Amino acid sequence: MQGHSRVVTRLSTMMFLQFFVWGAWYATMGLVLTKHGLSSIIGTAYSVGSIAAIIAPFFLGMVVDRFFASERVLGLLHIVGGILLAIIPAQIHSGNETALLWMLFIYTLCYMPTLALSNNVAFHHIEDGAKNFPLIRVFGTIGWIVAGVIIGQLGYSDNPVIFQIAAVASILLGLFSFTLPHTPAPAKGKPLSVRDLLCLDALEMLKERNYLVFMICSMLICIPLSAYYSFTSPFLAAVGFQNVGGVMTIGQMSEIIFMLLVPLFFRRLGVKYMLLVGMIAWTLRYVLFGFGAPAEITAFMYLGIALHGICYDFFFVTGFIYAEKKAGEKVKGQAQSLLVLFTQGIGMYIGAMIAGQLFNQTVTSQGTAALSEWKVFWLYPALGAAAIALFFFFLFKDQVGKEHSVPVKQSPEKKEMEL
Repeated sequence: MQGHSRVVTRLSTMMFLQFFVWGAWYATMGLVLTKHGLSSIIGTAYSVGSIAAIIAPFFLGMVVDRFFASERVLGLLHIVGGILLAIIPAQIHSGNETALLWMLFIYTLCYMPTLALSNNVAFHHIEDGAKNFPLIRVFGTIGWIVAGVIIGQLGYSDNPVIFQIAAVASILLGLFSFTLPHTPAPAKGKPLSVRDLLCLDALEMLKERNYLVFMICSMLICIPLSAYYSFTSPFLAAVGFQNVGGVMTIGQMSEIIFMLLVPLFFRRLGVKYMLLVGMIAWTLRYVLFGFGAPAEITAFMYLGIALHGICYDFFFVTGFIYAEKKAGEKVKGQAQSLLVLFTQGIGMYIGAMIAGQLFNQTVTSQGTAALSEWKVFWLYPALGAAAIALFFFFLFKDQVGKEHSVPVKQSPEKKEMEL
């Protein structure tokens, strides 16, 4: 029992640092770029991470699931990523858009695989993922909050130094990762094939109708979601908020509360209604932002940010658990990676590009004159999230959640191959 407690503590520390690194720069990068005259590339800057998320699953399917222990790859990627983060502020100060975007792209090539890697490490060393994973993952949210509070209190919400703070944390996490419990490659010794390289084992899961609907909706909902991550910080600054980084951590504080409630709601509601509530919360959030902007109703802003707990936990955390339950033992890593590809990759990329174009076309004024334009901006993702929720409600029929799980059946040929 004592040994298990030590493992949970180490996994929780891993999650804390994993999301401290991300939260330190990601939440207010849009505000930093706006202050330094680079607002026209906000959408592109956020989209490069999504391109990296598209590439990441192929790297994981070829390397991690087959040749190397997850914790070692995790450590190496964070150390290299920390070095890259430390270089980014110089590109912002110089106004070199091309160099900045390339540096962000190379960094996110290092970071995006670690999202699935940290999940792999955690799930490998715990029992009953639906019950225990949220208790570990909640420390990631705490890490994001601590990063935001530090950034906000120091007055760095619009300062490129946020990348250097993230760099220090990334290198620390890289070193710490080598002390994590050993997580061996699940398919070690198996010959490499094109099937493995393209994650085709995980793609087979899409043959089941409900899982296909889940993956499509996960991808689609990330299109309106991207607007929140990319443009909330400059929006709050336009409304008049000063401590933008600190204010945005309200969302993560809410996330902690709902993270701890995920196991309870998962058993009571099942996966369908957990995911649906998350989608509806996104719609409500954007409506609050849109109608609160012209009149500067700060209560609407606070409530919209606080909804992030439901938005994130009820969809993404539930989604990771659902993918874990549906995947076979040998493709769990690929299944998590494929989910990252569909959400953080394809969905967020499309969303960042659309949000960037929408922002450049709708928010053309400065100061209070722009508030009515922000209303138009936010109502577009509100309508998109509502439409996706309706699509999901009518087409998704899986009842996984209460007392049972239904893994995706493997083909007879695949079973024979494993034997």
